[in-house]
Amino acid sequence: MRGGLFYPGKSFYFCIFVPMTALQSIEQIGNEAVKKLRLQKLRNGRPFMINSRDLPTDQCYLEFPDGTIQLVFLKNAAKEFTVIRTLPISEEQFLRKVYGFTRL
Repeated sequence: MRGGLFYPGKSFYFCIFVPMTALQSIEQIGNEAVKKLRLQKLRNGRPFMINSRDLPTDQCYLEFPDGTIQLVFLKNAAKEFTVIRTLPISEEQFLRKVYGFTRL
């Protein structure tokens, strides 16, 4: 018998419920809001800024509606961008996987 208690003629299954902490719940709500905003911006033809802790504070990624992602340098309080490079498809896919994004 796998996955439960056994009594002749009957099976009983159980699971352990671990409630989310308040912080986990807030984090999940925030992540869903970011994903919704991303889709909204891309569908409206606007780029979406992806900030990463792995980048210097003056750099970020910009994802465009056509699916390309560029690594950019921020200037003038993020009002201007200088393109450092366009990511190859393999890096785009990796970045989307890390953040749980899908390509439109």
